[in-house]
Amino acid sequence: MGKSSKDKRDAYYRLAKEQGWRARSAFKLLQLDEEFDLFEGVTRVVDLCAAPGSWSQVLSRVLIKGERVGRAAYEDKRHKEFLRLRQAASAEQVSIDEPETPANQPRKDVKIVAIDLQPMSPLEGITCLKADITHPSTIPLLLNALDPDFVPTSTSVEAAQPVDLVLSDGAPDVTGLHDLDIYIQSQLLWAALNLALCVLKPGGKFVAKIFRGKDVDLLYAQMTILFEHVTVAKPRSSRASSVEAFIVCTNFQPPKGFKASLENPLGAGRTVKPSSEAKGERTQACRRTRADGITELELGSDTEDEDQHGRWIAPFLACGDLSAFDADASHKLPEGHVSLDPVQPPTAPPYKRALEERKKMGGAYGKTKLGEMK
Repeated sequence: MGKSSKDKRDAYYRLAKEQGWRARSAFKLLQLDEEFDLFEGVTRVVDLCAAPGSWSQVLSRVLIKGERVGRAAYEDKRHKEFLRLRQAASAEQVSIDEPETPANQPRKDVKIVAIDLQPMSPLEGITCLKADITHPSTIPLLLNALDPDFVPTSTSVEAAQPVDLVLSDGAPDVTGLHDLDIYIQSQLLWAALNLALCVLKPGGKFVAKIFRGKDVDLLYAQMTILFEHVTVAKPRSSRASSVEAFIVCTNFQPPKGFKASLENPLGAGRTVKPSSEAKGERTQACRRTRADGITELELGSDTEDEDQHGRWIAPFLACGDLSAFDADASHKLPEGHVSLDPVQPPTAPPYKRALEERKKMGGAYGKTKLGEMK
């Protein structure tokens, strides 16, 4: 998170610095957890595209330290204030002992692995790996980080001790060409999903950032092959003007006989039936590869209309309290507001070399001597 001299950034940017988060994206994960209970019963997590580490910071404070943050912390504060007022009102009659506010407890045997191409400052209890999630060599590194006794083989790419939750907040450097950006993001999501299939246990959860486009329903349909519930969520801290959203997949149910493979992800080339078939839903869905190499996905449905169109649209959910800040609105700063320094400056920003070259030319803050030379 950088610093603006006039502090014109949105409320979540300033709130992140006030509460000690590395980036404003921490509120996105907190609001997703409020809606879907992502951290319930979770002790082993993989955080992909983690830098600068705001999501890993949330995991560290919630799972390792046992803190109550986000909406839970607000509810605790409001509960204490309510008890104080009620006790003050009845002080003349009966003295009421204030009950203890429920608190989270640090969980045992927590294992969190964070992966990113950029170096990330260390966090308590987090194993950080500098690797490319799109490269096959990252799988053995991740499996070894999850289980130090892991011995990689040429055939096995599955974790001996699977994880409960896989997160991915990664996105490419946008070009402004929306179709191209959506395609690159879908490829990044495909790499994250393929990695998640190697380490996720049955019943696990997968959360990843997506760019919503005209053909994104194919992505939703692909997820239903492996997960029982697929929902598209838009946190309130995510700007409404942005096409980003998060696909939340719960209850991982791989098809019978499914084996994770780096060369054959998602079982492409053979028929894979969705996990919901056992419940009598979509009994005609299958996935096959044609002779020309193009993969076809056919979706069955109970309704005649959906059979004709061959589409399945995931439910959309706007999560986050409506009384919270609007990320697109300009909120008035309180009187006497002091701009804080970033909690964690970028360790190796991609624009670092550009700034160094600009300084060599004698310029700074967008100014160079090229104009004077002319």
